[in-house]
Amino acid sequence: MTEALVVLCTFPDEEKARQIGTHLVERQYAACINIFPGVESIYRWQGKLCREREVVVVIKTTRQAFAVMSRELASLHPFDEPEIIALPVVDGSAGYLAWLTDGARG
Repeated sequence: MTEALVVLCTFPDEEKARQIGTHLVERQYAACINIFPGVESIYRWQGKLCREREVVVVIKTTRQAFAVMSRELASLHPFDEPEIIALPVVDGSAGYLAWLTDGARG
């Protein structure tokens, strides 16, 4: 079975997250995305301490689709250096993982 991944990515606003997320799902680079608005991020960027309101997106994809999905995500993303972090799914319900694998073909 194809390895499932959960990818985390932050966006400046819901509109951009929705636009890019829809693009990824339509092209089957991802089976599903979840948008979590209104998070607060504190980080250092170019030597400056930043505190911003952001949107976190959780992307469900596969190891097979990840390379194409991450390149597409990076090319469409408004940030200079977008957060694209892939976490392996070590277990899950067989039906859901089969659905995910079918939906993210890359």
